[in-house]
Amino acid sequence: MTIEALNAQIITCKKCPRLVAWREQIAHEKRRAYRDWEYWGRPVPGFGDPRARVFVVGLAPGAHGSNRTGRQFTGDASGDFLYPALYRAGFASQPDSRSLGDGLMLKDLYIAPICRCVPPGNKPILEEMKNCQPYLEHEIELIAPDVFVALGRIAFERLKKILALDDGSIVFRHLATYLLPAGPRLVCSYHPSRQNTQTGRLSVEGFDAVWMQVRQLIY
Repeated sequence: MTIEALNAQIITCKKCPRLVAWREQIAHEKRRAYRDWEYWGRPVPGFGDPRARVFVVGLAPGAHGSNRTGRQFTGDASGDFLYPALYRAGFASQPDSRSLGDGLMLKDLYIAPICRCVPPGNKPILEEMKNCQPYLEHEIELIAPDVFVALGRIAFERLKKILALDDGSIVFRHLATYLLPAGPRLVCSYHPSRQNTQTGRLSVEGFDAVWMQVRQLIY
């Protein structure tokens, strides 16, 4: 299976009735600021370089970000914090991510979430994450990265299950880096959500340190 074939499967997925209803409701009602947009309103596939050495794992699409634009971390505050950092680190062709047709390209980096549809309250339930897990597993097999970056504790815990990391010494801490049994590295980062960036928990400098670490690991 190719990334393109997998993405074609992902965007037609209807495994989770709660998420199907919620993503479509948001796409129909819209936010006033985006009333002229035709919302994506479907599962959001992964995005990036299919030969990437770095695989970034996030949580889920934003209601009026990825669920609107159809691309990971595009059109919301989390993306406004993430992509400038990737640009500064040399992983993105531009610092802005506004829409599918904006010309953004990722270099040596691929992004995918643990949940492909926007969940109510930004909180997917365990069954929904399990339904989505095979998609992430296939992507990991296809990309075969040298470095994983977990954005947030939930992504970290789900990635640990996928990679069968039962070692109790592998715990989530911002900037923690682990050498995994099969060879890849795992880097932990706070999620670039407003909850973290506006409270100062995740600063620009602290986020840049993550991507500097990643850059050092692949060279």
